[in-house]
Amino acid sequence: MQPVFLASDDLRGLAEPVAFVDAVRSGYRQRGNGAPAKPRTTLGSSDPPGMLTGYTAILPETGAMGGYTYSAGFEAGDAWFVTPLFDAESGEPLAILDGAWMNPFKTGAAGAVAVDALARHDANTVAVIGSGPQARGQLRAIATVRDLSEVRVYSPTTAHRESFASEFDERLEAAVRAVPDSASAIDGADVVVTATNASEPVFDGEQLDPGTHVTAMGQYHPEKRELDHPTIQRSRYVPDLRDRVEQDAGSFLDALEAGVVDESHVHAELGDVVAGTAPGRTSDEQITVFDSGGTGIETVAAAHLLYERAIERGLGTELELSAASEALTGH
Repeated sequence: MQPVFLASDDLRGLAEPVAFVDAVRSGYRQRGNGAPAKPRTTLGSSDPPGMLTGYTAILPETGAMGGYTYSAGFEAGDAWFVTPLFDAESGEPLAILDGAWMNPFKTGAAGAVAVDALARHDANTVAVIGSGPQARGQLRAIATVRDLSEVRVYSPTTAHRESFASEFDERLEAAVRAVPDSASAIDGADVVVTATNASEPVFDGEQLDPGTHVTAMGQYHPEKRELDHPTIQRSRYVPDLRDRVEQDAGSFLDALEAGVVDESHVHAELGDVVAGTAPGRTSDEQITVFDSGGTGIETVAAAHLLYERAIERGLGTELELSAASEALTGH
């Protein structure tokens, strides 16, 4: 079969949130059992300002490997996401996906896998800080792993948080409302999600109730952080990839530099918890944190799910990609 190009219009609507969560959970379980994955490599440009980023993973049981390459900023002031997908047995290319549409779905699925693995089983109240596409992806996916009764959303722009609350109040069975500040959002919340572009902490960690789970997914920069020192210090801290922590987990790195925690405070990777090779939550009073910076794990898992469903429906444009044995001739 020839590899295909799958545009965002091909992919839109192919999979529901629960399917993304199931696929990504399998990916993290495979990671916990030894599947290879590496954190992002980022190359920056100051003139024009922008970055080129990529990360990869191999998921043997899924039967796929690949990753994400994307550019952001530069003169266009926009971003483009490309996902190459290969067969993990033969090595042959399967597809190239326009990775933009799936981004909030696959990232939201990773957050939901963490909520399922780390939040209390009776968690039903969610605080969402942020109201953009990533916040939508997180809440949409979390609603597939917990029976939610209340959601409170805060973002600095009143119109944005009210629009978000109105949208999800209709979409979910839970009551969803906008609140005027982050303190009101996290008060009594069982799950707190931060999906922002903030450079400084977006809530006071001293105000977290015992037993809260926090998913922080808005920042992956060593000098930017959504979480403050008390949140990191009080938590069982679980990143997506351990190797990523020293690279761009700004919240943890700032707490480490301040002497609030040391390297041993990294409990385990999410994959270890999902695979059962490391414990997750051990008491209802424990505060847990999932630090999500984005990996090839959820990217490959989601891309393969979409690829399979696209092929079933005859979607995509065939590509001509030559094997090296045919084209790498030096002539």
